[in-house]
Amino acid sequence: MKKIAVILLGMGLLWTGFAAAQPSHAKLVYPAAARDKVVNNYFGAQVAAPYQWMENLDSPTVKQWVDAENKLTFSYLDKIPERQAVRQRLKQLWNYEKLSVPQMQAGRLFFSKNSGLQNQSVVYEQHGASGKPRELLDPNSLSPNGDIALLDYAPSDNGRLLAYALSQGGSDWETLHVRDLADGKTLMDEVRYVKFSGISWTRDDKGFFYSRYPAPPPGQAISDRVRDQVLYYHRIGTPQSQDKLIYSRPDLPEWIVGGEVSEDGRYLFVVLANGTSPNNELYYADLGDPEHPNVAAAIQPLFTKNDAAYSPIGNLGDMLFLQTTRDAPRDKIVSFKLADPEHWRTLVPETHNVIQNSLMAHHQIVVQYLADVKSRLQLFSSSGKPEGRVSLPGIGSVAGLSGRNDSKELYYGFTSYLYPTTVYRYDLASGKQAVFFKPRLTFDPSRYQTRQVFYHSKDGTRIPLFITYRKGLKLNGKNPTLLYAYGGFDISITPGFSPLVPVWLEMGGVYAVANLRGGGEYGEAWHQAGMLGRKQNVFDDFVWAAKYLIAQKYTSPRKLAIWGYSNGGLLIGATITQHPELFGAAYAGAGVMDMLRYQKFSGGALWAPEYGTSSDPKAFKWLIKYSPLQNVKAGVCYPPTIITTSDHDDRVVPSHSYKFAAAMQHDQGCGNPVLIRVETQTSHNYMPTDKRIIQWSDIWAFLAYNLGITRAPDRK
Repeated sequence: MKKIAVILLGMGLLWTGFAAAQPSHAKLVYPAAARDKVVNNYFGAQVAAPYQWMENLDSPTVKQWVDAENKLTFSYLDKIPERQAVRQRLKQLWNYEKLSVPQMQAGRLFFSKNSGLQNQSVVYEQHGASGKPRELLDPNSLSPNGDIALLDYAPSDNGRLLAYALSQGGSDWETLHVRDLADGKTLMDEVRYVKFSGISWTRDDKGFFYSRYPAPPPGQAISDRVRDQVLYYHRIGTPQSQDKLIYSRPDLPEWIVGGEVSEDGRYLFVVLANGTSPNNELYYADLGDPEHPNVAAAIQPLFTKNDAAYSPIGNLGDMLFLQTTRDAPRDKIVSFKLADPEHWRTLVPETHNVIQNSLMAHHQIVVQYLADVKSRLQLFSSSGKPEGRVSLPGIGSVAGLSGRNDSKELYYGFTSYLYPTTVYRYDLASGKQAVFFKPRLTFDPSRYQTRQVFYHSKDGTRIPLFITYRKGLKLNGKNPTLLYAYGGFDISITPGFSPLVPVWLEMGGVYAVANLRGGGEYGEAWHQAGMLGRKQNVFDDFVWAAKYLIAQKYTSPRKLAIWGYSNGGLLIGATITQHPELFGAAYAGAGVMDMLRYQKFSGGALWAPEYGTSSDPKAFKWLIKYSPLQNVKAGVCYPPTIITTSDHDDRVVPSHSYKFAAAMQHDQGCGNPVLIRVETQTSHNYMPTDKRIIQWSDIWAFLAYNLGITRAPDRK
């Protein structure tokens, strides 16, 4: 660490500075956004929808408004003195080698690697832990500007073929291709209209299972509502029109269906889920001889009540090992004969800690626990006997876990807020482990520390909060602080590294992350406490995190910024409309802002189990109370706010952000800016590195500027 610190000081890259007075704002003149007289009737309640015309994403009027908004936003950002310094430092911190946790296949390791600033990571293989990496697929050569995204890949069982998914602008719509790894040539196979799907090969390498939807209407791929997903099998060398339909449920048009082949190639497991609900139904097919599988084998039921999560983690012959929440909201591991699923044996019982992930490796059960939002790895025999722990490098998160029954090697990634993901190799036979890959940064984490504290929410619930800051920080209420959270969909937000965090820390900031209800940090009960009619708990948890930071004098309202993305963007929208006085700045990324109409577009209906929909009179009553768009009020002084979305976002369609930005700009009761930044040829979860650095530096600069921060390079 000393060497890194010397290099940083020599290059003049460390930042110091002071908190200046809050910037004064002249009221911006926003682009005109027509307000029509559309009113929607919900069970007798008349709800005005003046910006509903913005749902027509191909409308010339919408495009003109977006162009004008971008022009205003970039004009504002151009005037922030620290913007270029933030961008330069973020680029420097981003420029380090990154490696995914490798997956094992045919005695080889397959992984993605990014040299630092490549727009997309490159796919490699190597023979064993000490082999020489060989490049297999470089998506940057397919699209130098990153417009064509590589979203997924899967090597065949013998490692000779690679199926991979490409997408225009990172849209959720994928087209699958196949590459021969011996000569690097792309085969004729092209599988279209794939969305929310995996790729699972049969053992004979002659084809793979995948899930697709009907083709969307021309010109409506982004916003058209998806229905009727079907599981297919594609045989290599044949046109998609000949693909075999494996499983469909036309009686459940909004449900997700997926298929995965067991490691030994004997079984196909079919999962059927009601959208994003954590519960699922589970089926299987006996494919027979793995070298000559019968892909037309009958699909047989295992669990069909949709009463819990049922996730196969491996098998030994006809004995299936399963992670489930049935009668165990924090999960347990069971085993049973496929012919007799109801007579199972509990191998790893439910405990106070949540089982976040598990797999079979070397005929052992590897269990990844979450204990107060910190990872643990525990080993069990196939009969459930405890066989010790994998010693982790410290307090943080296991970020990726990979193993197979036919190998003694286990690979896992480990990360925290101050340390980037390091990949480890663990020998399950000897218990020895070694670093497989360790990144190197131009950042000295020894100057900073992370604390985990617990605070009480509005109703007294105990909530975890991680706070990262420079050692020796004075608790005087003057520290610019950035608070992040998500709170939904059973997703656990665990400690993890991002170059964004050290940039904020080096600017003198405090970075805080709250683990709200709605996530999976404490199991299904924690999730259910923040969904459907209990969603307000999520917003209260977030607000009380802010109040804790203020009460403990980490910061003050004018020095506190908040941010969130997707469901987290909804969190920001709801929070600033409920408590605008509590924050000095806000960033809402790709948020679900119109809770009354989200289910009408793209995959929005898949979220109905989490949110409920306005077509249900009971759900309408709770949605209308917190939906950000419908709760913007004229004359209220909202904090400086920046909103982002992408023109190819077919997950949370951009009209959510358009309508919310227009409403806030129209009703803003003071001079605080409300800006929207719309990126092109990107999507909800994809953005090439160069655009990502530029956008995030703009966001960080906006938040810093509006908290009154100025910074200059420290050249001492």
